[in-house]
Amino acid sequence: MARDEKLRERKVFGTDGVRGMSNKGHLTPEGVMRLGTAAGRYFLRGEHRHRVVIGKDTRLSGYMIEPALTAGLIGAGMDVLLLGPIPTPAMAMLTRSMRADLGVMISASHNPYHDNGLKFFGPDGYKLSDETELDIEALMEEDAEKALAPAGKLGRAKRIDDAGPRYTEFAKATLPRSLNLDGVRVVLDCANGAAYKVAPVVLWELGADVKTIGVEPNGTNINDGVGSTHPEKLHAAVREYRADIGIALDGDADRVIIADEKGRIVDGDQILATIACSLKKHGNLTGGGVVSTIMSNMGLEKFLTRQKLDLVRTKVGDRYVVEAMRERGINLGGEPSGHVILSDYATTGDGLITALNILRVMHDSGRPVSEVTSNYEPYPLLLKNVRYTEGNPLAADSVKKAIEAADEKLGDKGRTVIRKSGTEPLIRVMAEGEDKALVQNVVDDICEAVEKAS
Repeated sequence: MARDEKLRERKVFGTDGVRGMSNKGHLTPEGVMRLGTAAGRYFLRGEHRHRVVIGKDTRLSGYMIEPALTAGLIGAGMDVLLLGPIPTPAMAMLTRSMRADLGVMISASHNPYHDNGLKFFGPDGYKLSDETELDIEALMEEDAEKALAPAGKLGRAKRIDDAGPRYTEFAKATLPRSLNLDGVRVVLDCANGAAYKVAPVVLWELGADVKTIGVEPNGTNINDGVGSTHPEKLHAAVREYRADIGIALDGDADRVIIADEKGRIVDGDQILATIACSLKKHGNLTGGGVVSTIMSNMGLEKFLTRQKLDLVRTKVGDRYVVEAMRERGINLGGEPSGHVILSDYATTGDGLITALNILRVMHDSGRPVSEVTSNYEPYPLLLKNVRYTEGNPLAADSVKKAIEAADEKLGDKGRTVIRKSGTEPLIRVMAEGEDKALVQNVVDDICEAVEKAS
């Protein structure tokens, strides 16, 4: 099979697996079954009984996608272990610990309920490479019957009831046995998503006094005004309950946003800075730096430089962060959105384990969250999204000129990052710099140009 990605166009996979509107495009029962068959065929290696683990979040469409995916994988000859609602990082961990050949998480992360998606993990628990995803796409285009197993070699499906408790014990074990959270008041927002059962249990069993938000999923309320992308309720609840910390996960719990005891929101960049300093202090930070993306604040980069640490930037997507971490031997990476990867524990972003690490810093230092997470003053930064209907607005000459003008105005005291979203029909326009008014001005100019070109 050809391996030159430049000769192959991505048609199914985006920056984080397959994602889109439920029951549309590749996320119809037929499309999902075809994708499952292709993925199963790709990971059939050797004569042993092959197995795949499948987890999901709480979206209504999961009831449609899970059986379609299961049918495709069984038809390819794989045994399927169904984990039910469980965080993405738990699914990745269980792919390895259960010796599965493949893991699939049914989720659209922070997107609204009407979207859904599929995140694929290899037997090592890491997300698939671009090359592997392209190979699976190629298999989808072949005659479907070529991939079907003979009747005697069809797979079987089985539900696993202890997936949540397995992850609960794993998460608690990332902290020292001597550490407990007795007396710590925590507001926890689970976004009506995949962690609504396991996350409260972990914090309670560690001794915390837990006030929960977003733990009543109904199939259509995931990420609806709650979770890491809607921290307003977290902010208010922390102040109302006089909590020591607020923790907001997203729909599949692979990202987290923190609120300090004053209700101030702490983003992924400040979380990275806090954990980096703690790991360095204890001699546990490897690789001499931190990996993040082009979206991270310049303030983080300058702060890490003062700590004699490098900031390695990648393109947007936590799997690209993970790839750079593995290449450079770095054990901490993440994104401003709150995707934080601690590779000593996890192969992908884990919102709960990240939050536990912040609690550990707070416990060890005896200082409140507001102090341990105030590492630097961020550069003024503005990010706006412009929705488009078709084509590529970024190819328009008017948009290119607007971007060039913005870069010239900011000079060496700022920067712009303009890109197409890999999961939604959006152009993301970001600028940061020393002058807040100038940042606002250049973002508005570029957004106006994109809107006219859309």
